Amino acid sequence: MSQPPDHPARRSGAELGDHLALLRRRWLLLMGCLLAGGATGLGLMRLTPPSYTATSHVLVSPVGIGEPVNQVTSRQREQLNLDTEAQIAQSAVVAAKAAEQVGGAELEPAVVSVPPNSAVLTISVTAADPGDAALQSRAYAQAYLAHRTESATATITAQLRLVLGKLRQAGEALSAVIDEQQTLTRGSAEHTRATHRQNVLARQVASLTQKYDTLKTLAVTPGQIISAAAPPQEPSAPSLPLHLGSGLMAGLLAGVAAARLRDRLDTRLRTPADVERLTRLPVLADVSRPLDHGTLHELSSAVLASCPGKRLLVKSVPPGLGGAQVAVPLAANVPLTVLDGTDVGDLARADAALVLIGLGGAEAPDVTAAVRLLSRHSVPIIGAVTTTDLAPAPVRPPRGQHASLGKLVASGEFETSITTARTTPMRPMRRPRDPST
Repeated sequence: MSQPPDHPARRSGAELGDHLALLRRRWLLLMGCLLAGGATGLGLMRLTPPSYTATSHVLVSPVGIGEPVNQVTSRQREQLNLDTEAQIAQSAVVAAKAAEQVGGAELEPAVVSVPPNSAVLTISVTAADPGDAALQSRAYAQAYLAHRTESATATITAQLRLVLGKLRQAGEALSAVIDEQQTLTRGSAEHTRATHRQNVLARQVASLTQKYDTLKTLAVTPGQIISAAAPPQEPSAPSLPLHLGSGLMAGLLAGVAAARLRDRLDTRLRTPADVERLTRLPVLADVSRPLDHGTLHELSSAVLASCPGKRLLVKSVPPGLGGAQVAVPLAANVPLTVLDGTDVGDLARADAALVLIGLGGAEAPDVTAAVRLLSRHSVPIIGAVTTTDLAPAPVRPPRGQHASLGKLVASGEFETSITTARTTPMRPMRRPRDPST
């Protein structure tokens, strides 16, 4: 089923065709901007100082105390929350410790990432010198492990103090219950309650003692550097694909914008598509080549269907353009009087107009002026015919030479003229007598 003219698919196809036609018209400008963008990208790459990236890999291990756990997903199957650890490795605290390890120098910022489905942190540092990049990357890795060790030790110490305090309280309570139990009568209710409380406190003391011993003997293992950063041999920046691709993309965008701007500012008509795009006149035919039967038939049909009267004016733009290649075959093919506009009264007598546009010699403002002139005289415009033949119109014969009862006026070669003067009747021709009769 055919789609209506305003269907979105048709509109998108037409817009794409317009854009492609625009790029074809301005391909030189587009290629110039594209090459300029690529050259600019290469120039910036040459001017950009090289930088080197060194990377250290740190295997993070649980320290054995309560830590924020990570949700088990397809990306991260370790219980340790490595996303949090990555943020800690980039924190100012770790950066300050790393600066202390390298002698207090200002360090470049570190970039920490977590490879999927692993317990490894990659700590990368980019610097102008490959040795500095490797040194700073190792310093960040060591500072992170040191910070993790300090944090775990501080947490264990705090937990030991808490457990020790509870253990002392439980021990004192247990001693008090034992002393109280010795003063009570065996078998009495008070003695039974004291015995039960003693058992509870004894179990609590045993549990706290076991937890204290566990924390006391807990070994802190924050992780280890499984791959220390080494000075890179090749710079990581500038990158040829990045700079060249960015330059070409910027040049392409600039070329498209420049082509569109140049196309809007250029009013010269070079193709029939330019005529329809800039003047909004429908192009009925292109007579850059001699009219064939099919094109002449379509043009004649369009003229007959749109012309409200019997007199058709062929308006040439530019004015000196010869219109014989249109007027002569059209006048011979349709029952209309074709006027070429050379007579001062052609514009007043015309019932419709056909604009003949010379491609390469006419501009859009010229056509607009011709359309405005015809509109002021209430002459409807059927459409436009384009040609590349910019030869001037031939010189018209004197006004006295007319083709009697003719219907064709085409660039001075033919002229419609119904003779108004009184004609002299022709004498009948007599057959000569036969001498033998």
